[in-house]
Amino acid sequence: MKRFALIGAAGYIAPRHMKAISETGNDLVAAMDVNDSVGILDSHFPEAQFFTEFEQFDAHMDSERRAGRGADYVAIASPNYLHDAHMRYALRSGADAICEKPLVLNPRDIDPLKDLEAASGGKVNTILQLRLHPAIIALRDRVAREAQDKKYDIDLTYVTSRGNWYLKSWKGFTEKSGGIATNIGVHFFDMLHFVFGQLQENVLHMGAETKAAGYLEYERARVRWFLSLDVKDVPDTLRAAGQRTYRSITVGGEEIEFSGGFTDLHTRSYEEILAGNGFGLEENRVAVETVSRIRTAPVEATRGERHPFVDRG
Repeated sequence: MKRFALIGAAGYIAPRHMKAISETGNDLVAAMDVNDSVGILDSHFPEAQFFTEFEQFDAHMDSERRAGRGADYVAIASPNYLHDAHMRYALRSGADAICEKPLVLNPRDIDPLKDLEAASGGKVNTILQLRLHPAIIALRDRVAREAQDKKYDIDLTYVTSRGNWYLKSWKGFTEKSGGIATNIGVHFFDMLHFVFGQLQENVLHMGAETKAAGYLEYERARVRWFLSLDVKDVPDTLRAAGQRTYRSITVGGEEIEFSGGFTDLHTRSYEEILAGNGFGLEENRVAVETVSRIRTAPVEATRGERHPFVDRG
């Protein structure tokens, strides 16, 4: 049984980490979050120590390490801008890290983490769960079987409506979240790289607080993408039925269904990590470079193919 610590225990994604730790037969010994709304711990690990101050968490974990009870893994579900510091903490504490996406906000932070991995003997693992989704694996296999000079036409649309709270939280500050393309889009951009190869072109058509869109060209695909937090971007018929989220990926006009199974993919990720097959720092590089470029790119409204949602009224 491995011993886990969790940083960011009150966050949206933290329960999936708790569930994955439990379902893989391991123990969460300590958790930390500046927010104390962590009653979910009782459903998984009621005996876990909990701290609202990082210094107290650090002191406790250091004491445990000195007593031979240190954490084998530190799971990181903290705000995006803290991921780098928390991965460094894990490695310097003698633990491996399991970090939520985005791994870091800036590509320049990847190589120093690789240096720290080498110095500490630890490893950074990341949650890139779409790489484990059966529908995405099947798509990648299909692409691999086709002629190498074939390029697919892809439309990626993701609308996940959020209330007024979103822009007032850390997620609404680009310097903390990386902006919408980073916060809700990075795993989709990683998936596109995973399936369709190296990125060749990256054009921004729309960049705002609540929505972004652009054009990406990969070795094997031309992609029109659109991301939004605005419920008005959910197609009218679905919104009329009360739906507040819309997720669609079409390949050559054919819909790829991958909505099911999302809640189980963290457990699958943990199984692979514990078996020594986790996705590491280098696997994240292209996606981090992609969203970093989107964050700073000028809007070029007429360059590349535009997603049809961009011009909706």
